[in-house]
Amino acid sequence: MTGTKFAILGGGAWGLALAKLLSENGHHAGVWEYNQEFVQLLQDTHSNPFLLKDIILPDNITFSNNFEDILQPDTGHIIFAIPSQFLRTSVKNAAPFICALHELKSIINVAKGVEEHTLKRMSEVLGSELPDTFKSKIVCLSGPSHAEEVARQIPTAVVVAGKDDKLLMTIQELLSNPYFRVYRSEDITGLEIGGAVKNIIAIAAGIVDGLGYGDNTKGALLTRGLVEIQRLGVALGAQSDTFLGLSGVGDLFTTAASQHSRNRHVGYEIGLGKTLVDILGSMKSVAEGVATTRSVNELRKQVQVEMPITEQVYEVLFNSKPPRQAITDLMTRSLKSE
Repeated sequence: MTGTKFAILGGGAWGLALAKLLSENGHHAGVWEYNQEFVQLLQDTHSNPFLLKDIILPDNITFSNNFEDILQPDTGHIIFAIPSQFLRTSVKNAAPFICALHELKSIINVAKGVEEHTLKRMSEVLGSELPDTFKSKIVCLSGPSHAEEVARQIPTAVVVAGKDDKLLMTIQELLSNPYFRVYRSEDITGLEIGGAVKNIIAIAAGIVDGLGYGDNTKGALLTRGLVEIQRLGVALGAQSDTFLGLSGVGDLFTTAASQHSRNRHVGYEIGLGKTLVDILGSMKSVAEGVATTRSVNELRKQVQVEMPITEQVYEVLFNSKPPRQAITDLMTRSLKSE
């Protein structure tokens, strides 16, 4: 199954890595990117060293700042690789072109987060901005998959989730190859909550590292963090077993431990004593966990789920709570059974 036309909306590291993968699988990939300077760099050099160091992208990948250039009539699949807090605006702008695509089979979201104010998952954002006829085409892809490693063909396994199993099998076949294995799941809620909340726990893990704490602390944090992810997901209708898979524990542990993780980096710098404003101002990529911390903190209140780590990360990020005090407050909570 080759020669399928993909439109990738979002030319960040993950969007570019997926474009490279698709090209290597024999498909046609076009990438839309809002940053005109990045588009020019990609057109001139087929690389973006700010995002994927030492990676040259295949010559047959096209790049543009115009939706019309990328969302062409024969487009079979769209991948939204746009940071979660910018997804709605991008969907609104692209919607007229998407609605004209009569060959479209799927809309694949790879962003991880919960939208601020509406507290919607990314599939819900897509569904609310597109006609009802497109809702059955919306799926989400998640798992432990740093773009830097996928671009270097390092073996990676992910999960695609949606309601149409036949469509999921098609996407599995299109994306899978010897270094990229795709599983499928019907639990789109669980997959999205796992992908979103693990970024918050990764920020906490970075704080732990920045403060100089050890493996005991990290092990406790990740274990109890997984409990928080599962609690929220189940309260929203997810299957508890989903969080023991790639999009749950797999993505959590990878993001919390990796030097590639933007969210862990934010936490690490905070642990060293830097301010959030200075940290974000120095980054060329988006750490989705920062905005997600605010939205998930509101969501946990709405569904009345206890998430003490998330609450403390919120206090550190947005209320200037000293990180060591946050750890102390977590450790001295009332004792209870596990």
